[in-house]
Amino acid sequence: MASSPAAPMFRRRRTQAPRPAAPAPSPGDSPGGDDDGEYDDLCCEECGSGDSPAELLLCDKCDRGYHLFCLRPILVSVPKGSWFCNSCSNQKKVKSFPLVQTKIVDFFRIQKPSTPRKKPIEDSPRKRKRVGSLVMSKKRRKLLPFNPSEDPDRRLEQMRSLATALLASGTRFSDDLTYRRGMTPRSANQASLEKAGMQVLSKEDTETLNLCKRMMDRGECPPLMVVFDPLEGFTVEADRFIKDLTIVTEYVGDVDYLEKREDDDGDSMMTLLSAADPAKSLVICPYKHGNVARFINGINNHTPEGKRKQNLKCVRYDVDGECRVLLIANRDIPKGERLYYDYNGVEGK
Repeated sequence: MASSPAAPMFRRRRTQAPRPAAPAPSPGDSPGGDDDGEYDDLCCEECGSGDSPAELLLCDKCDRGYHLFCLRPILVSVPKGSWFCNSCSNQKKVKSFPLVQTKIVDFFRIQKPSTPRKKPIEDSPRKRKRVGSLVMSKKRRKLLPFNPSEDPDRRLEQMRSLATALLASGTRFSDDLTYRRGMTPRSANQASLEKAGMQVLSKEDTETLNLCKRMMDRGECPPLMVVFDPLEGFTVEADRFIKDLTIVTEYVGDVDYLEKREDDDGDSMMTLLSAADPAKSLVICPYKHGNVARFINGINNHTPEGKRKQNLKCVRYDVDGECRVLLIANRDIPKGERLYYDYNGVEGK
């Protein structure tokens, strides 16, 4: 009995759609001898071009092709597992988290405050006085806690926007680094292993960071709004004025060894520890657990446009012997401005 013909080589292959320059078949060729021909003229459904075949992504249901850069939001890499185009996935509009206080309190595990909140720092920009003293200059570099919105209803709106993004991305809220079984033990997070050394967060700034954590625990979140952009996907905007040197948030997620994540196609991994021994280097993976930092976009600050848009600095600190990553305002940020941090800056500068 003759064997059944092999399945097409490129069937359901999600990228690198073939466009081989094969010669036209001769009259004597078998009509079923090459199944790859059906993909020779594959073009992007959005732009109509067959250029950049390595960037063409095939739907696992209809086999139509789409350039990664033509999709909205853009995909930076081939997704793991099956991928379906909008027509085949029946993709619906992102469902907003209900604006119900009890549901938001449960989602973020908000604790009832035991002490009244102190009067917030004034959030209007002030003119800085010139000072010649080195001591005064150093004092000015102290980190500031974020200043929550005073209106509790507005804070509910902000937390609702974050809950919506987290649910849509399948992420569980966490405001701390998480250490899961089968990944990296907490004992591996040792700032002393950093190959170039890591700056130590001062006692005063550590207290400021802890204050930010306590505010978040009681539902006083950073004044940020997560919005959906058709080009960038979920992204974050300042919902009130943010002063220079403000701790906006900590970059958190599951901690894992870099060598185990080298082939990870996620675009949100963050360096936590760059050790002299590569086997001890760590990264933060905010896919299963994370906070608002996951939705703040990185930007190439080596370009003029990137330098203009960057308003956060990504800095790694030694906090009580462990590595932590903070996103800190590197200039005053007006309300409504979208947040961008440097993904290729000199960490620890």
